[in-house]
Amino acid sequence: MSGTSEWLDGHEEKAWNAFFEMQMLFWPQMARRLQQDTGLSEPDFAILGALVRAPEGRLRPYELSGVTQFEKSRLHHHLTRMAGRGLITRERCPGSSRGAVVALTPRGREAVTAAFPRRAEHVRRWLTGPLTPAQLDALTEISGTLAARLRAESEGTGQEGAGHEESGSGADEPPAAGGC
Repeated sequence: MSGTSEWLDGHEEKAWNAFFEMQMLFWPQMARRLQQDTGLSEPDFAILGALVRAPEGRLRPYELSGVTQFEKSRLHHHLTRMAGRGLITRERCPGSSRGAVVALTPRGREAVTAAFPRRAEHVRRWLTGPLTPAQLDALTEISGTLAARLRAESEGTGQEGAGHEESGSGADEPPAAGGC
């Protein structure tokens, strides 16, 4: 693989097509079944999953933008919808007049806790189950390598979290050392 040709060679083209088709079939199936089985969308699940793992079930919006890769405006609207459903609350960050914290509610904790086993069932059915242990190891290694490369390239361009694109009020910016 020289990397200098404008076209993919046959081996690269075959890999790309297989990867692309798998993604096009996998993610809609996962999203549809998650919604049917739990009432949660993929972004709901990602946000609630991040919150349930966070200290005290709280994260700053800029941290959640890194999880969802939503731009600031889209994240704001999605969090508003989740708050309306009682899954999360928005709170003022102690010691900061502009900072905000997104907090998991008991209802949100219950929803994501109930969804985790269903998600595991889906992952096993459509991703890990059909693979041999060696294929699963290869998938893990390949995914880790590609994710590291993509993270490094996005950090090099200042694009590590889509929510950082619009600084606006600064409410979603990373905290100063030791606070919100």
